[in-house]
Amino acid sequence: MPRQLIQKLEVLYDTYTRRSFVDPDPLLFLYRYPDVRDREIAALVAACLAYGRVEMILRAVEQVLAFLGPFPATRVAGLTAAEMDQGLAGFTYRFARQTHLVHLMTGIQQVIREYGSLQACFMAGAAPADTTVMPGLIFLCRKIDPDGACGHLLADPAKNSACKRSHLFLRWMVRCDRVDPGGWESVGPDRLLVPLDRHMFSAGRILGFTRRSTPDRAACLEVTDGFRRIQPKDPVKYDFCLTRFGIRRSLEMTDLAGMLAD
Repeated sequence: MPRQLIQKLEVLYDTYTRRSFVDPDPLLFLYRYPDVRDREIAALVAACLAYGRVEMILRAVEQVLAFLGPFPATRVAGLTAAEMDQGLAGFTYRFARQTHLVHLMTGIQQVIREYGSLQACFMAGAAPADTTVMPGLIFLCRKIDPDGACGHLLADPAKNSACKRSHLFLRWMVRCDRVDPGGWESVGPDRLLVPLDRHMFSAGRILGFTRRSTPDRAACLEVTDGFRRIQPKDPVKYDFCLTRFGIRRSLEMTDLAGMLAD
């Protein structure tokens, strides 16, 4: 891997991996929760709703987190079915409806009651020999949503989807730097896969890591492998700084292409 490219990526990381560049990312919500058991639930809610216009994402996440209160883990564990229905009555966000969100809350509740935390459930499905987070993620998602009742909120990682939102959730919870708060210390960042949205897919193509035409699971693996050659212990390190281009109005993908080509 050319040293010049690594230097350019490091400059981008140092420049943009800062709290001042988080807004309007739903990652903002995670900073409210010092306890990892609360943070992981807030992170999953925020990640599941992280599609569409960012202003609408923030509004939808805020609505759900207001219902869960300052201590989501305790709140979710004690909710009755009637309280879920009442508290989430009328919820709608693009493809998601009240029933999908209630199923998500029910699935999280069952995992909390059985394993104590989302992290513990993930680790129950993982093994020391795993090279990526996929086995643990598949196990966790199937425990939360065994029959697909969560709809579009939770993609099946065993299928062809890149599962951008699930890998975004894991990035937030596993990595720890100036923007990612971390908390899942049992999972190594070397196992993470890139949360492949259209911005990161464009960056991966600019860098020559993939030639695929669609941001599917295969493209996710190819882009991650490209970054793993640069950062074997932290292949998702540059995700935040690169995706500021295209997300923030002042930073365009054409700007990123020029920076990486210079």
